[in-house]
Amino acid sequence: MWCARRADPRFLGGHDQANNIEDAANNTSRDCHHRGRDFGSTVLQRNRNVMAETYRLHYFPESGNSYKLAQMLTLCGQPFELIWTDFGARVTWTEEWRGNVNPMGEIPVLEESGVRLTQTGPILLHLAEKFGRFTGGPARFEVLRWLFWDNQKMSGYLAPYRFMRTFTERSDQAVMTFFRRRIDDFLGILEQQLRDRPFVAGSDCTIADISMCAYLSYPEDEIGYDLARSYPRVRVWLDRLAAIPGWRAPYDLLPGKRLARFDRNPQ
Repeated sequence: MWCARRADPRFLGGHDQANNIEDAANNTSRDCHHRGRDFGSTVLQRNRNVMAETYRLHYFPESGNSYKLAQMLTLCGQPFELIWTDFGARVTWTEEWRGNVNPMGEIPVLEESGVRLTQTGPILLHLAEKFGRFTGGPARFEVLRWLFWDNQKMSGYLAPYRFMRTFTERSDQAVMTFFRRRIDDFLGILEQQLRDRPFVAGSDCTIADISMCAYLSYPEDEIGYDLARSYPRVRVWLDRLAAIPGWRAPYDLLPGKRLARFDRNPQ
């Protein structure tokens, strides 16, 4: 197993974000001085405790679910260590890996100060609540609705379709055709949702966007879609997300050995 060195927060947006969090904590402490020193000290200590967490992400570069968590940590200003996993060699199927890392046999796994967290949707919710970022505020129900829809539908179908299309030597064409038709339907739903709002759940970027955009953010020759031509609102939405300060592309955040490619016709 290859292990990346701890990510430098200067390259993850973490240094500036961490300073912003610390500054916010100090400002909160000063602003609350007139209400009592204890309250200000409590707020400052809570922010420092959040910053004290250490993160290790078990991943492989082509994993859109790994990308979701790497992006979220980056935007929240949290440095993290990357642990490359040899997914192509089916290491996640081994008894040793499942016994030591994740009994579900899935990537990613996020270690938070030594505690292993699995399943990307719940982890995104956990991080959003922990850092107070991308929660959606009053639009929480909409965020949850689209987050769960993505897990079951968009990511749930696009991930295996892309893997079969691009990274497997042999694939069942009937299965590929079925997946493609379902993804076309889901992209049409997303296209319609974005007709009158900048982000999936409303006016602000939330974890629903971070989740739903992940597999669509990989190179189009991997996913087999020309989104600007077929789903222009989706393409504009992806470009809008990419313009968020600190936003990073998948392979910028997730280095390491890549899977072999066996590209085939998207149809």
